[in-house]
Amino acid sequence: MPDRTISSASDVTFSVPFVHRLRITDDVCGDDYPVLSEALEGGETGEARVLLIAERVLQENAKRLEQNIRSDSSTKLVSDIVWIDGGEASKNSLDQIKSLLQTINEENLDRRSYIIVIGGGAVLDAVGFAAAIAHRGIRLIRLPTTTLAQADSGVGVKNAINYFEKKNWVGTFAVPWAVFNDTKLLESLPDRDFRSGFSEAVKVSLLKDKNVFHWLCANATAIHDRQTETVKHAINRSCQLHLDHITQGGDPFEMLEARPLDFGHWSAHRLEPRTQFDLRHGEAVAIGVAIDCIYSSLVYGFPRESSRAVCQCLDDLGIVLWHSQIEPINELLQGLEEFRQHLGGRLTVTMLQDVGKAIDVHEIDETQMRSAIQILKHWRDEL
Repeated sequence: MPDRTISSASDVTFSVPFVHRLRITDDVCGDDYPVLSEALEGGETGEARVLLIAERVLQENAKRLEQNIRSDSSTKLVSDIVWIDGGEASKNSLDQIKSLLQTINEENLDRRSYIIVIGGGAVLDAVGFAAAIAHRGIRLIRLPTTTLAQADSGVGVKNAINYFEKKNWVGTFAVPWAVFNDTKLLESLPDRDFRSGFSEAVKVSLLKDKNVFHWLCANATAIHDRQTETVKHAINRSCQLHLDHITQGGDPFEMLEARPLDFGHWSAHRLEPRTQFDLRHGEAVAIGVAIDCIYSSLVYGFPRESSRAVCQCLDDLGIVLWHSQIEPINELLQGLEEFRQHLGGRLTVTMLQDVGKAIDVHEIDETQMRSAIQILKHWRDEL
């Protein structure tokens, strides 16, 4: 008789070490360039090969950075600056990704080369996705130019583009080689984009740190008025809370059911395409956070005065808490199913019992959610 085939199984848990490099600078394209240069490791030739990609509206800063790279004997710029359009349109098709991959191939970048990208969150997402899939990963250095990206997504490990009219449907997880949060890069940001970015700072403080939340409420007007030191502190605290979540056991690659940093996002991700992206991401998140805070007060005991304080804080920051596309509510609620599909498996939504005390829930009471939305509609007229 032939020998019986012996089957076996091995389940081996292992971890992969990553280094997350965050630098805080005042003018990385100018006087602080040496801080960036120090983050570049040369290859076998001793030169760090660099492709510089920049959002088209950021020409002054990008050209200053280009000049510094060209003057740096330890780096080699492989081409002229690659200019791309910013905003959500940069994520709405594969055309941008194909163009970026074509450039990466033509300039013979390899896994030890660097892509430095200067832009807002949408540009960082698109370029990061291209960098992550070329050669299974090219070293990416992010220079976020919006408050939203500096306080939240720029330090994250997600890259994606929109597809099937769904937010971030195609994407990857990839740890950036380095992130530079630079003060000067925010100077040209329009007020609307500047202010709306702080919705993510409010969000993470609600999840992680009561003291930071109260500080944001007390300093919302100063942030609205772009007072430099207050703004820097707000961004740095938000960024650190996000970084701690990512690096200290917070499920950075989202293998578990819960995604606490997506608090308020089930409706935000639905609202953005419903408004043809007229709403900024930060504005949609602000609305989503307000809705879920009110819902938490109706269902999970989150203090009503705290939900009111959240709305007041967001209003003081200068973020509008309503859009006509919130209604009809039936269509907004479809975002719950889209969120479940994006998560995989059963629906898991983060809610609050108190500031700094989050819980994960698997069902939404649609009657109470409708009530929460109606309360927000009423409150926005009173703020």
